[in-house]
Amino acid sequence: MATYPTLPFDETRWIVRIRHIFYEEIELSEDQSICIIDVPKPLLGTKPEAYIPQMVALGPYHHCREELCNMERYKLLAAKRVQSHLKGMDFQQLVDLFTKLEHLIRAHYHRHLNLSNETLGWMMAIDVSFLFEFLQTFTKDSKQRALQRIPSKMSYLVDPSRRTSSHDMLLRDIVMLENQIPLILLLKAIETRCSSVQSTQSLLSSMLVGFFQEVSTFRGIGCPCTDIGRHVHLLDFLYSNIVPRCTEESHSTTGEAGDESCNRHDHRKRTLNSVMDLLVKRGSKLASVIIGFMVMILLKFITSLPCLSMLGEPIEQLTQQAAERSGTSDVQSKNTSPLLEEIAVPSVAELAYTGVRFCPTVGDLSMIDFCTTTATLHLPVIGVDINSEVVLRNLVAYEAAVGSGSLVLARYVELMNGIIDTEDDARLLRECGVILNHLKSDREVAELWNGMTRSVRLARVPALDKVIDDLNSHYGSCWKVRIRTFVRAHVLGSREMLACIALGLLFLFIGLQAFCVVRGCVPVSYGMASRKIGAW
Repeated sequence: MATYPTLPFDETRWIVRIRHIFYEEIELSEDQSICIIDVPKPLLGTKPEAYIPQMVALGPYHHCREELCNMERYKLLAAKRVQSHLKGMDFQQLVDLFTKLEHLIRAHYHRHLNLSNETLGWMMAIDVSFLFEFLQTFTKDSKQRALQRIPSKMSYLVDPSRRTSSHDMLLRDIVMLENQIPLILLLKAIETRCSSVQSTQSLLSSMLVGFFQEVSTFRGIGCPCTDIGRHVHLLDFLYSNIVPRCTEESHSTTGEAGDESCNRHDHRKRTLNSVMDLLVKRGSKLASVIIGFMVMILLKFITSLPCLSMLGEPIEQLTQQAAERSGTSDVQSKNTSPLLEEIAVPSVAELAYTGVRFCPTVGDLSMIDFCTTTATLHLPVIGVDINSEVVLRNLVAYEAAVGSGSLVLARYVELMNGIIDTEDDARLLRECGVILNHLKSDREVAELWNGMTRSVRLARVPALDKVIDDLNSHYGSCWKVRIRTFVRAHVLGSREMLACIALGLLFLFIGLQAFCVVRGCVPVSYGMASRKIGAW
């Protein structure tokens, strides 16, 4: 587990600040909810490098880490370039502006920031300048992108062509939950260099749209909402546009307004499946009784034979031990926690074996659906590259940390983790267009999804849970799956059945031997061998 260095606690400065807030009735921004918090420890412990910045620190959480100090000089250079473009202002004035917003800034962070007002103002002014320079590479307007020329010695860091590995490392660090800074500060910094409110909004929207199209793993969502009043930081901006607030409502409304004949068909299918399940269970019990009865008869027959009576007792002991083992396994399966079964879902290859088709859809998570009539699973198109895992992990961490509603994204990750087990599963989704693979192989895609962990608490989303239940019902009702399961459970996996088959073969062999003795027939090989010996 990674440990973070903390600044020494200055009691005198803390008392001065608390008295200043308490007696002068300074607004504490109670309406501003905490949105920049620590990554939950269960998630952080699985893969720390996906949540802890590896190259640049933005904000106070990782500011004092020694391995990130090398980036301070580049951030200072970015701040100097911002100063050269300020309209009638000095950089100190930007620092003073952020210092006045101290309480608004502190309200965003979960940790207590043991920093003075001036230190916090300078830190935010420098980090916002660097973030602005980096986001400017994503603007679509060449005139806006040319406002700030990147020096050649920083081209490997802030690369408009986005072809360097350092650019990808910066991109991953910027989307991390513990590396966020309030977007309101970025808006204030842009206002100091733009002539009007309209140009400020245009520049900010252009940067955010380009950033979203570069980072978002889901394709075809459309133009994201860039209203600064609805997003507190960049990660919240990504989450709000990937997971709309009305995901569950829109899905339920669509389901209610759907075709009634499809619903009636689903009801009949579920009823038929329940009847089939009952018949299979009753049939399996009846089959086990018949098999046991046949085994007992064969045992009685063998023990009645003079030459094979000694085998009766050992075989009977083996069958008794097998019955005891099956009984204990049933008890253990009943005592197993149901949480393991709730997230169980067949893999892509298993679903394709039962005739399920995978249809790529353009849109967000609300487009996930399974049509039982046509056996088609609709999944949003997702692009997978070297940044996707970090983006998804931090979005899930943000949802688990501050999300008050259902963990929609976490449940989606669990669904993809469940249906993708091997590289063949990833290949099938790539061939049908659900996954756009920008990695080296399908195996890396499978490893990415298999490495994704569950959320810190059980995610229950009615819309996605219905899809999972429908997939399990469709897979379990397929006749090919039922036959294969029955053969594995009651033929290949049943010691009684194998013993019955072995005894049957033994009985057949004894009958053939008795028939040969009565008829006086001699095996061909035995006759040829005797003639050769006589001739010799």
